[in-house]
Amino acid sequence: MSLRSSVPSTGDVLIRSFQAGDEAVFRALNEQWIKRYFEVEAKDEAMFADPQKMIIERGGQILLAIVGDRSVGCCALLPMGDDEFEVAKMAVAPGHQGNGIGRRLLGAAIEEAKHMQAHRLYLETNHSLTPAIRLYESLGFRRLDPSKLAPSPYARADVYMELKLI
Repeated sequence: MSLRSSVPSTGDVLIRSFQAGDEAVFRALNEQWIKRYFEVEAKDEAMFADPQKMIIERGGQILLAIVGDRSVGCCALLPMGDDEFEVAKMAVAPGHQGNGIGRRLLGAAIEEAKHMQAHRLYLETNHSLTPAIRLYESLGFRRLDPSKLAPSPYARADVYMELKLI
């Protein structure tokens, strides 16, 4: 999958699928934001240790945003069932935030999920990540009642959202 678009003050952005060799940048992009606000947790470590096995081989997808020759963002789709994916591990490098890269990544993830015949996307975030929540809501995600959900494996998760695709 590949999508080219223009981002203000950042130049050309290529959105592409995860490839062998992308493991280190996937980890670095995510650790950067997680460590800034929270702590890296056991489930994070498992995914970072082998994203190919933990995400791709289970039927998921990882998308990367590339500017020039540098990976500046990522977003994963984790399979939750036959027709559901969790949007996870979404990150944009600090110097590239605010330029629409997150919107393009999430839009590409939504399109990829539709291509994979998903009916629903789910995500977990934290109330302190206001720009991310606004982005999710602007693309149609709606908040869920936490009392009606199974507990999250992430201590940092306190906002739960879904996007119905059908």
